[in-house]
Amino acid sequence: MKRWTRVFLFSCVFLITVNHPLASSPPSNITAVKCGHLLDVKSGVMLENRIVLIEGERILQVGSAQEVRVPPGARVIDLGDATLLPGLIDTHVHLFLHPGPQDAQTLRETVAKRTIMAIKNAEADLRAGFTSERDLGTEGAEAADVDVRNAIDAGDIPGPRLQVSTQAISIEGGHEDFFDYNPAVKMIPNAMMVEGVDELKKAIRFQIKEGADLIKIYVTGADQIVSLEDYRTVPQFTLEEMQAAVSEAARMGKRVAVHATGGEGALVSAEAGVYSIEHGYCLTDQTLLLMKQKRIFLVPTFTVTEWNIAHATTPAAQERGKMVILLRHQHFERALAVGVKIAMGSDVGPFPHGTQAEEFSWMVKYGMTPLASIQAGTLNAAELMGWSDRVGSVEAGKLADLVAVGENPLTNVDTLKNTLFVMKGGVVVKDMISDSRR
Repeated sequence: MKRWTRVFLFSCVFLITVNHPLASSPPSNITAVKCGHLLDVKSGVMLENRIVLIEGERILQVGSAQEVRVPPGARVIDLGDATLLPGLIDTHVHLFLHPGPQDAQTLRETVAKRTIMAIKNAEADLRAGFTSERDLGTEGAEAADVDVRNAIDAGDIPGPRLQVSTQAISIEGGHEDFFDYNPAVKMIPNAMMVEGVDELKKAIRFQIKEGADLIKIYVTGADQIVSLEDYRTVPQFTLEEMQAAVSEAARMGKRVAVHATGGEGALVSAEAGVYSIEHGYCLTDQTLLLMKQKRIFLVPTFTVTEWNIAHATTPAAQERGKMVILLRHQHFERALAVGVKIAMGSDVGPFPHGTQAEEFSWMVKYGMTPLASIQAGTLNAAELMGWSDRVGSVEAGKLADLVAVGENPLTNVDTLKNTLFVMKGGVVVKDMISDSRR
């Protein structure tokens, strides 16, 4: 009888415990983010007075106060009249670069120093609202970007979710090689230099072994702009080589992004079926049509050119920059007319990290609507990274990557330059709204 008495008493205590009000409290990882406005980036509709309910790192539910029940004890973040968007995505960054001559960084700064700079740059980008990024080349810092990515993933340092390409690939005497130095001195190149199909495939295998998420190839080198009608560039790889590169990368589950300003290099890249063309400021109609047919993304990177013009040290450099912008504008409008998919990418690094939301403003200036530019930096960028299932929109099941701004970005896209609130995976990175109320 005593044994049954103990069982009975234990059962009573258990029932009382599980039915006690404290026992029904939600776990501490439930968060409700309230906002006056929420931009549905898929439809372009601005939704009013919404609640984003989050459990851990993922979104549970999105809806009005009538649709979303906030459990007792949940953490509530009230953003007031701010506008909420999904975390922004920059698909072309260089965390290991900072303003100043690139060759000086490679030759004078150790990889350790540059890695420290990369860590600081990653945090600056995150605080600016960029919760996901593609790093397209360490520019001489080898595969140090893999360690930065892994440290961010482990929660050891703050930064965006990263896809990295390690060293990138070029050719001897091509883009990212060194010129005007004593040839007897062996220089550390800013990319892995290869010759021919076999070396190209071997380099791809090596970079994937090192931890690359994607492959970056410099397909065009030095260019010459004689006039808006006369653009010339040096193709660095043949169609056979690019087909081999795309095939080898795909065999190992990776995609290829190419630096290609235009000309034959851009055309063979499109024919080979690369996944994105970076810069692309002089793309022919034939190339644009192939990009449309094969769903190849264009990542335009306006901001770096505008920065170079503003900081040109000679009249010749300034004039060249202005010519590049005219070409960019002309060919970007044609890309939009054809229906080429655009993903936001700024090429940040040569200009200060954390300022690249300027790219949205330039995309609007050169032909996109504010909504289309935002979609380029959310939905389209997520698709380019193969992450549409986890980021790019504020929806149930996706990662709780959120950004809030003070104005309606559909009427003032410049507001994206001044984020008030940033959350990555349910963790608040920046909250100027709550801080201002304290």
